[in-house]
Amino acid sequence: MTNDIDTSTLPGPARPEPSRVELDRRAFRRRQTARSLLISVVSTIIFAVIVWLVLVNSPGWDEVRRSFFDIDTAVASFPSILIGLWLNIQVLFFAAILVGVFGSLLAIARTLRGAVFAPIRLAAAIYTDFFRGIPLLLVLYLVGFGVPALGFTDRLPMQFWGTIALTLTYSSYVAEVLRAGIEAVHPSQRMAARSLGLGYSKTLRLVVLPQAVRKVTPALMNDFVSMQKDVGLISVLGAVDAIRAAQIEVASVYNFTPYVVAGVLFVLLSWPMIRLTDWYTARAQRREQMGGQV
Repeated sequence: MTNDIDTSTLPGPARPEPSRVELDRRAFRRRQTARSLLISVVSTIIFAVIVWLVLVNSPGWDEVRRSFFDIDTAVASFPSILIGLWLNIQVLFFAAILVGVFGSLLAIARTLRGAVFAPIRLAAAIYTDFFRGIPLLLVLYLVGFGVPALGFTDRLPMQFWGTIALTLTYSSYVAEVLRAGIEAVHPSQRMAARSLGLGYSKTLRLVVLPQAVRKVTPALMNDFVSMQKDVGLISVLGAVDAIRAAQIEVASVYNFTPYVVAGVLFVLLSWPMIRLTDWYTARAQRREQMGGQV
């Protein structure tokens, strides 16, 4: 026989109620937040109105409006630019995967211990120093026009070489960010993992890398935002992406509005990641501040 007892009716510890002083503090904070938000909205609107008035009253505004903000030209060029943007997204997708893999390998190579790995560390250091120093535009020219001229491969589309150039450049950035994260992990974490019987590879994969990635996630997200913008540079190789499609439209209608359309599309492409980066950075900062409160 079982005894069914309704535990909800049993007496228990009462939930602590906030004091009157704490309630007043919370109400004051809410009022301050609402007041700050109202001031921010009003000041932003005023600033936007002032900027708009300065622009529309400038002597050359009518010419600028016809050359850069023509609605009919924007509508006519939008479909071709959008198709070109899809090529940018494809290149960005594959480049991001390759950068993540290759950058991680470079970061691990630069953190290898032992004298026997000195040549690997040196090679990784030379690679990162070189590709962090050379402009991406030059890498695109060298890879897109120089490598095919060697004749080792058949003719490949220029977006392929653009993906390779982006991977070579941004892998060096990501490798240095990851290396900083790996070195920021306290040595006691490695010692504890090794004392539990984990080998070097498992310690790196299960203990060190997860903590390192968490420490440098905002920096990695910023690198990804930068790559979202730089993916438009593949147009210099002749790939018909959003920038190249806009250039073709500009040459056909003698109007710069397609460039503005392409710029707006790139902003819309990058905006979600930019907002996510800011949110994650603020969240990590709040967690650190809460941990430091006494």
